[in-house]
Amino acid sequence: MVTERFAEIDGVIAYIHEHMYDQLPLERLARYAGYSPYHFVRIFKERTGLSPLYYVSSHRLQRAKDMLLRTGLTVRDISLEIGQQSLGTFTSRFAARVGMSPAEFRNSVPYAGDQMSSLRKLRDWSFSYPISRMPSSVHGTVSAEAPVDGVILIGLFAKPIPEGLPLYGTLLSSLGHFQFEHVAPGTYYLLATSISWGTHTLDFLLPHTTLRTRSKTPIHVVPGSLVPHQPVTLHPPRLDDPPILISLPLLMNRFLNRIAVI
Repeated sequence: MVTERFAEIDGVIAYIHEHMYDQLPLERLARYAGYSPYHFVRIFKERTGLSPLYYVSSHRLQRAKDMLLRTGLTVRDISLEIGQQSLGTFTSRFAARVGMSPAEFRNSVPYAGDQMSSLRKLRDWSFSYPISRMPSSVHGTVSAEAPVDGVILIGLFAKPIPEGLPLYGTLLSSLGHFQFEHVAPGTYYLLATSISWGTHTLDFLLPHTTLRTRSKTPIHVVPGSLVPHQPVTLHPPRLDDPPILISLPLLMNRFLNRIAVI
């Protein structure tokens, strides 16, 4: 759902993207927005789901992904370009949030298309579950604002941003019902994106334009309590959406490996 609350944050987000390689301390962003740092953090997080500095660092990592695939810069040079002085820190953060090291991500291009080809050849995805009413089940339906002809990647994450491996994740061959069973008690955020058949490899390794959805409010799984039905709608990227940091071919490969042993 598009929100009009705190629409002035759009200007701050545009400012962040214009000055991505500058020093962007919290005080500078709050001053630009015209708020105290405390009030600015609160409304920015309510609008985007993330703190301002975490939002900035996420987009800098997205820039690093772009440079890894679109330039010949070394990993060290890329880390410096995004303001990370320590190569070791950059590499560890990249691996934790993308799912593989910078070098592995750069070298994944020749193999990424194979995952989509394998998924398209699947005849039986074998994930036609009845709706569960068990307290440990998270289920819902996926719809979309535009036609979807491809694969939908959906998961439960620890934060309201698709980074790192989802705590629970799967792929869908069409819009409609989804379900995660035996979900441990905890707090989760539901995030999803779709990749159309025939999408160029770079366009899903760097998914800037894919349909997506995310829950800014958490899903609480509590022992003995039923989780409400979760209706979500895929939509074109919006200004306040965080980048999709997790490597989508990595999720595709995990799904293919899982169903191969069913």
